[in-house]
Amino acid sequence: MNAQLTFMQNPFSLEGKVALVTGASKGIGQSIAEYYAAAGAKVVVSSRKQEAVEAVATEIKSKGFEATAIACHMGDMNDVHRLAEATLAKYGTIDILVNNAAANPVFGPVVDTSLEAFDKIIAVNVKGPFELAKKIYPILKAKKSGSVVNISSIGGLRPEPGLGIYSMSKAALISLTKVMAKEWGDDNIRANVICPGLIKTKFSEALWSNDKMMAMMMKVLPIKRVGTPEEIAALALYLASDSSAYCTGSVFTADGGFTI
Repeated sequence: MNAQLTFMQNPFSLEGKVALVTGASKGIGQSIAEYYAAAGAKVVVSSRKQEAVEAVATEIKSKGFEATAIACHMGDMNDVHRLAEATLAKYGTIDILVNNAAANPVFGPVVDTSLEAFDKIIAVNVKGPFELAKKIYPILKAKKSGSVVNISSIGGLRPEPGLGIYSMSKAALISLTKVMAKEWGDDNIRANVICPGLIKTKFSEALWSNDKMMAMMMKVLPIKRVGTPEEIAALALYLASDSSAYCTGSVFTADGGFTI
């Protein structure tokens, strides 16, 4: 079949691709892993606990798709290196990287944030994605092809109350994505970033389960509801596929219009 016709029939196909998704044991990461697998990718499901990622991989495989579970703590750079090496040992290559894992151990003013909490947030939210992308870069460069999708937050565009250092780390991730896009474009490696708004996940439960806060949010949200992980996954699928071949260094918001 003509390649162009095949593409038109399935413009979001990931057939023959290998994708690595961090923070994939639940929420947005899990949905992205499921969408990628359904689109034909061989997916490495990663998060801190092996039993959690095994459960997600087993669910994906029960639907007839390909998935492998590899645990990794994104704040441990030795673990990050092992994740990259284990992915290559399993599949021999990699095409798509999604840095979704994130940490936010504190809520409150910046002046009350300990240096220990600061270091943990930066390690997981910035240093880990940097190190993992750098580790797989030679593979993508050799192939002259690849897509890096970093999951930031609208907090990275506009600091959120009580989430100062988390917001700062997500702003750094946006900037890192743009740097990757600029430096790796000659190798046909694309890097884009998604900034979700309030999404109904365990990570953000303290927000969407708070009736008072939700009442305030609904006054400013043009789309008057909380988003779903699947809605972020659909955007991540676009960015991983050849449909977004001319997109790099782009910042995509999916926030129901909150940042308008």
